[in-house]
Amino acid sequence: MHELATAVDPFVFRLSIFVLAVFVGYYVVWSVTPALHTPLMSVTNAISSVIVVGALLAVGVPLVTNDNGPLWARAFGFVALIFASINIFGGFLVTSRMLAMYQKKKK
Repeated sequence: MHELATAVDPFVFRLSIFVLAVFVGYYVVWSVTPALHTPLMSVTNAISSVIVVGALLAVGVPLVTNDNGPLWARAFGFVALIFASINIFGGFLVTSRMLAMYQKKKK
């Protein structure tokens, strides 16, 4: 039984989970009704803030502890930090614009 558990390469296993997550995420996001887009954007911002914390740890901890660590991990952490920051600020802009659409116009 132990041979069956080690038959799949861990990289292939993680890659298949990532591909499934992409498909599930695509269908979940595009099947949301327009009334739920603002709450969905808020949840996306919360998830991105967790990514920012993880990226800061990936970039900053090796620098603080004087650990050289792998350069590629810090580079991917920096890229994740940039993309998550763009996602957070863009989400706030979109949410602000959507909420402004529901305000009464001043005469």
